[in-house]
Amino acid sequence: MIVKHGMNSGFSSLASSAVLRRQQFLIRSLRGYSDHTYQKRMEGMKCISGGASLEADSENVLRAIIPSLDPTGHKGQAGKIAVIGGCREYTGAPYFAAISALKIGADLSHVFCTEGAATVIKSYSPELIVHPILEESYSISNVDDEGRRYVSQKILAEFDKWMERFDCLVIGPGLGRDPFLLECVSKIMKHARQSNVPIVVDGDGLFLVTNSVDLVSGYPLAVLTPNVNEYKRLVEKVLGCDVNDQDTHGELLSLCKGIGGVTILRKGKCDLISDGEIVQSVGIYGSPRRCGGQGDILSGSVAVFLSWARQHMLATEGKPIISPQNPTVLGCIAASALVRKAASLAFEHKKRSTLTTDIIECLGQSLEAICPAS
Repeated sequence: MIVKHGMNSGFSSLASSAVLRRQQFLIRSLRGYSDHTYQKRMEGMKCISGGASLEADSENVLRAIIPSLDPTGHKGQAGKIAVIGGCREYTGAPYFAAISALKIGADLSHVFCTEGAATVIKSYSPELIVHPILEESYSISNVDDEGRRYVSQKILAEFDKWMERFDCLVIGPGLGRDPFLLECVSKIMKHARQSNVPIVVDGDGLFLVTNSVDLVSGYPLAVLTPNVNEYKRLVEKVLGCDVNDQDTHGELLSLCKGIGGVTILRKGKCDLISDGEIVQSVGIYGSPRRCGGQGDILSGSVAVFLSWARQHMLATEGKPIISPQNPTVLGCIAASALVRKAASLAFEHKKRSTLTTDIIECLGQSLEAICPAS
């Protein structure tokens, strides 16, 4: 009240004082996120992207590509997703990606990981099919070069047994940066390209791709989902310059073209999506709570929606009722919108204590609000 009366009574000398600024900051801090403030932030959210933003019609995209529930259908028709990732240190990320795919509506979700991660990931949920086939350098430290080649070929042969069953691969969540492990995953990515299986690259998969751009270069069924630092490294590697915040659209178009027409979902305050031809944005307000793992939810979601978008293209004989027409772009738009809506819903209930698992639990409710299952 003292501050309020002071401002209204013409105490202009206080207006610029450090004391008043501290008082105002304290009041704002104590108020926290009231429902009114939260709604105002949601309504006032703007996408700042260095140019005129083409906001995607995300809800119509979602309604168009989500397949109807058919009682005559069989297991697998709604999507079979595989996550390649998970090592001794990182078991949460592959779980988040894989379980999110199931929560959205995929029928089957597999995780290919190291033996040290498999038991832990299995303990998180019996819904996941876990394959402990990957190896790290420490487990083959006493093996010579010929033995390493044998182990690598064995891993690839084991994965190839499953390759044709998958509608999309998610490469990178919890993968780690072990050299031998990355070498094996590189070979899996090459085989996926040969089989025309879409791939979504996130986390340590982006570290791999940044150092070996040829793994995805020229592959139109590849999606990269970098955060601010991962995007910076890609720009430096491919374009040979620093990030240009004054021309984000033009830079993103150039980056996609420089990698040969892949689709990039640049995560940020406003998600930007491009395939080198167009730029779309999704600026739906999500959550100010930046708990780790939200990117893993997004990568698993992109995999499902990309698969559904491809099905939609086939069902409409390549003449979809929505725009844009690239299924990778459609999948990114749908996933970005849904994860943001789920994050917003989770934050409404949990505020500062919001965790990644809370957002995952809100995926179904958020999807139902847009496209009811009945």
